[in-house]
Amino acid sequence: MFDRIANVFRLGVKELLGVKSDIVLVLLIIYSFTYSVYQPAKNSTGELANASVAIVDEDHSEASRRIRDALRRPFVLPADELSVADIDAAMDSGRYTFVIDIPANFERDLMKARWTPIQLNVDATAMSQVTTGVRYIQNVIVQEVMSLRGAYAGVYLVAPPEVNLIVRPKYNPNLDDYRFAAIAQVINNITLIAMFLSGAAIIREREHGTLEHLLVLPLTPIEIVLAKIWANGLVVMVAAQLSLLIVVHWWLGVPIPGSIPLFMLGQIIYLFAVTSLGIFLATLATSMPQFAPLAMSVFLVLELLSGGATPLESMPEALQKVMQFSPTTHFVTFAPAILFRGADLKIVWPEFAWVAGIGAVLFSAAVLRFRKTLIEAQG
Repeated sequence: MFDRIANVFRLGVKELLGVKSDIVLVLLIIYSFTYSVYQPAKNSTGELANASVAIVDEDHSEASRRIRDALRRPFVLPADELSVADIDAAMDSGRYTFVIDIPANFERDLMKARWTPIQLNVDATAMSQVTTGVRYIQNVIVQEVMSLRGAYAGVYLVAPPEVNLIVRPKYNPNLDDYRFAAIAQVINNITLIAMFLSGAAIIREREHGTLEHLLVLPLTPIEIVLAKIWANGLVVMVAAQLSLLIVVHWWLGVPIPGSIPLFMLGQIIYLFAVTSLGIFLATLATSMPQFAPLAMSVFLVLELLSGGATPLESMPEALQKVMQFSPTTHFVTFAPAILFRGADLKIVWPEFAWVAGIGAVLFSAAVLRFRKTLIEAQG
């Protein structure tokens, strides 16, 4: 038993030395857990920002000017003025995402409490800003109209609601996108880098001809696979923790109220599963040009359908059940729960158990496939 543990340890050290000597691989790991985390979180946002707006002011009144002036940065750019005849050409050319058409006699109708329409033209191809943009412009117009009607009548024409709903976000008071984007990016990179590192370790043995060297040593397939799992998993875990503490917490200023040690425990279990998956995929390929697109295809499925990019509840029920057998689905569930909501082991242990079970299956499949690879190499 001690000899086997020693074999696993020595093989793992050899793997770490191999990673250290590969400058391109080291730079990829550094990039993935630094700039690749910071840039999307800080500069890629789903919030409305600097949307292009134009106004067709057919009324030229104080009311229309107030609506135009209420559209401010950083949500929208200063509104340009258009004529009715220029609307179609401006929208077709993509110059504006939103065009507001204020009709003639708009202020007069407001003063007489008449129903008066405002047309909002939207470029629906700009999907990243349409939903929030329409909501923002509607709120601005409604607030200005209510204020104007109240000023004209001396009182507000609409009675205040009997129930006033006040929303106070607990975990993200300012509703900043970058907080969740940073954590999501770390989670995605853990999956991607762990899968590629472990899989590339197998491919590298085959391409460098060192797989035959392993055959003459008193090693079992389990020992070889375990060595690659712990070595590559250790690299990813250290890089991820440094990214979480330095890039996310210190550089981006994201508070982490949860337990870092508990997250590390869950990460170790997850890395066991995803590195096993990487090794299994590497046994299906014979070279890096084959392994890279195979691993990327699997990664994209895991990322898009695990519930991290889109809500799991919005997917078909059958697909939701299938994705319960993906370790990433449970990882993206317990990681934010621990880091943001401070969940303890009593809450997240079912997810830990799921990942450990899936990891055991993937590890068994990886060992069986790797044993077959060794047999084929001997032949």
